[in-house]
Amino acid sequence: MSQILNRRAFIRRLASMSAVAASGAGLSGCLSDSSSETVQAPARFDYGVASGDPLADRVVLWTHARRPDSDAVVELVYEVSLVEDFSTLVSSGTLSAAMDSDFTAKVDASGLQPGSVYYYRFRAGDQTSPVGRTRTLPAGDVSEVRFAVMSCSNYPAGYFNVYREIAQSDAEFAIHLGDYIYEYEVGGYADENAATLGRVSVPAGELLALADYRLRHAQYKSDPDAQRLHAAMPMIAVWDDHEIANDTYKDGAENHDADEGRFGARRDAALQAYHEWMPIRTGAMHDHIYRRFDFGRLVSLHMLDTRVVGRDKQVSLGALAGLEGAAEQALAYGEFTSPSRQLLGAEQFAWLQSQLASSGANWQVFGQQVLMGRMEVPASVLAALNPENISPEAQAAGMQAIAAYLEAKAKQDAGLVLAPAEAALLDPQQNPRLGYNLDAWDGYIAAREAVLATAHQLGKRVVSLAGDTHNAWHSDLTLKGLADPALAGVKVGEEFATTSISSPGFEATLSALPAAQLEQIFTAIIDDLKWVDASRRGYLKMHFTADEARGEWVFVDTVISRDYTAETGRVARYAA
Repeated sequence: MSQILNRRAFIRRLASMSAVAASGAGLSGCLSDSSSETVQAPARFDYGVASGDPLADRVVLWTHARRPDSDAVVELVYEVSLVEDFSTLVSSGTLSAAMDSDFTAKVDASGLQPGSVYYYRFRAGDQTSPVGRTRTLPAGDVSEVRFAVMSCSNYPAGYFNVYREIAQSDAEFAIHLGDYIYEYEVGGYADENAATLGRVSVPAGELLALADYRLRHAQYKSDPDAQRLHAAMPMIAVWDDHEIANDTYKDGAENHDADEGRFGARRDAALQAYHEWMPIRTGAMHDHIYRRFDFGRLVSLHMLDTRVVGRDKQVSLGALAGLEGAAEQALAYGEFTSPSRQLLGAEQFAWLQSQLASSGANWQVFGQQVLMGRMEVPASVLAALNPENISPEAQAAGMQAIAAYLEAKAKQDAGLVLAPAEAALLDPQQNPRLGYNLDAWDGYIAAREAVLATAHQLGKRVVSLAGDTHNAWHSDLTLKGLADPALAGVKVGEEFATTSISSPGFEATLSALPAAQLEQIFTAIIDDLKWVDASRRGYLKMHFTADEARGEWVFVDTVISRDYTAETGRVARYAA
């Protein structure tokens, strides 16, 4: 074996030591009998098991199997049973874990029954993997379905207590909306507690090559709470930007420099590692992951890719707000308002239109990465809150702009006479409302309008599930009236957005403002926003019936200790 392979093997074993210790497995190596004949060491399942992409008659099963200090192929048998003791098998077969797939192995276990719970495991000779629990999609008339919706699991930022809480919940399916891993180097984003917690990123550098992304996925899968979650229920997942690089779009990323090589090669390596290490149904094209899951006639879940396959480059908020000069603002505005500007891409949008038209489900649910709701803020506030400057002085200037706008709005609501400067603040021509986060759908207003207009024309009830921001949100989904001003403000659905598993939210980036004050400001300024939580980590539990979509935001009190408490912080209902 080469020195490089030996070094990678060592690092991989180091990354998984916590999982091995938790399982009680001992360190094993090559053995010799009395005649010095080498005996092959048993295979190990250091990263647990996982299932995903369930359909009514099948589900993807995943594991990783390898013999210590060996690159030999590991031959595996998978077994699926209705009972936990595997006394009767309903599906079984063979597969292998080999070096070309980083010793991961996946199989589409078929021949299953709709709406059923199954147990599964893998065997390599006498060695048996942990047992996982999965389920198939229900068919026909379905009375209810429960999702656990999650996003933004950053290993060095803290423990995955939220994963443990989900594994113990009554959720039936896990929906991961991206940022399952983060690409940053040691000393990068949100890792100030990493050394103390024993969660220093592996490898130490920023992820660029296939070997880097594989090692980082292995480290995340070594986490005991990640293994608990994956073993408890099937996961339906999409990637976001950090599976590749921060603020990825189809041709590049904010966190990719010219001296880091060709972006396309980096993206392809990242997506290959993702398909290897995640329980996702892998097709011929690794970058096409938009797909639909039908939960009987109750819910059609459309998993979208708003990140890689069709996204145009983000518009600069500073340029759009006029902070970079009039010429730059005009160019940014032209790009921002272009009817051809894409987030999904033409091919994916056409696919989504056909899926919405063909689905007869009560609820049309978008499982996607970024906020779809209109988080529009007056330009006067955006200009004061320079996104490139979060100093106390800049935040104070932002607060003054917010106060001026809210005072003018309060006077208008009370029927009082406005001063010219106050009237200008409320005039949409002089002080237009713009999205504060142009990496979200707010940066792609024509693309969002096209999706929502399609749903409206088809008479569909839409629920958007989103992640990405590390904060929890509940908003109306309304048309802007770009093509037909008469439709401006028409409600098409509601958005339920989850906070993060461990990544910090506004409490870190806008630390000068108390969370309660920040939440009050957001709800006062943003018309479509019903509620926001600006400071807590957790997940979103969605419960669908024919009559309502109910969202419950569950929060943990800490991610820097394994001792935590959890509570439901908000319940919201969208009635049919």
